[in-house]
Amino acid sequence: MIRTVDSPPHVSAPVLAAYSYCEAVTGQQARNFAYGIRLLPTPKRRAMSALYAFSRRVDDIGDGDLPGEVKVARLEDTRALLTRVREGRVEEDDTDPVAVALTHASRAFPIPLGGLDELIDGVQMDLRGETYETWDDLKVYCRCVAGAIGRLSLGVFGTEPGARGAERAPEYADTLGLALQLTNILRDVREDAEGGRTYLPADDLAKFGCSAGFDGPTPPEGSDFAGLVHFEVRRARALFAEGYRLLPMLDRRSGACVAAMAGIYRRLLDRIEREPEAVLRGRVSLPGREKAYVAVRGLSGLDTRRHVSRRTVRRRA
Repeated sequence: MIRTVDSPPHVSAPVLAAYSYCEAVTGQQARNFAYGIRLLPTPKRRAMSALYAFSRRVDDIGDGDLPGEVKVARLEDTRALLTRVREGRVEEDDTDPVAVALTHASRAFPIPLGGLDELIDGVQMDLRGETYETWDDLKVYCRCVAGAIGRLSLGVFGTEPGARGAERAPEYADTLGLALQLTNILRDVREDAEGGRTYLPADDLAKFGCSAGFDGPTPPEGSDFAGLVHFEVRRARALFAEGYRLLPMLDRRSGACVAAMAGIYRRLLDRIEREPEAVLRGRVSLPGREKAYVAVRGLSGLDTRRHVSRRTVRRRA
């Protein structure tokens, strides 16, 4: 069983300032993530913001305009900083607020910081221009950049004492991360293509006549682009169904956070399924009011209760 470690009752001014910086980064840059973590109690919300701010730094290095060799060097510098955090060598008066906040969070909660090493590994895969022949190949990448984030988050959330099957919680958190990342890949297929990146498995692209890629607002001539999207949507839905087994293992507010984040992406997946070619014309997104509705739904526990009910029906069938 994974237990949450209580946050210390007193947080020093330098650490509070560091957390405030991370929360500002999260609020400004996290389009979907911020809606979920608002539902958490303060210590967990701060810790999640620290994780996001560090992850955002890694992603920004990979997505930026710097020369490749500079990106590689900066990723190694970031990995070295992570080592300092892991070894407790970051003082409260350090000039890097993200390092200060992450160090405090990792002392307050059992966060598996190796997941951030995996995230750096995933961004390095991007820099090498790796492509993926099969879904099994792509899963390795997705586990680095998203599954690891699920496992890191679980370190903050913890599981409820006595939760049935809690030993599998990291597996479900990882799978939910894969579901979110595959949804991201579908949403960003045109944007990634313009940046010279192809994530969807080459086997799938060939199966649906899409090997020519997506360099315009219309599918490749003679392709079954809708068939490709629907195929990947079904795969993502299966991952969501598996990952949602995590929800009954979490306390109410942590479960609400996960349900909100996952719910936003599931609705995004619905939109992509209804109009596959929309992802070739621009970024598909949800309006803020719909994200807020999903967050309220998560806090109400509706998604958790629905999932538990479905599992109970299946066991009785």
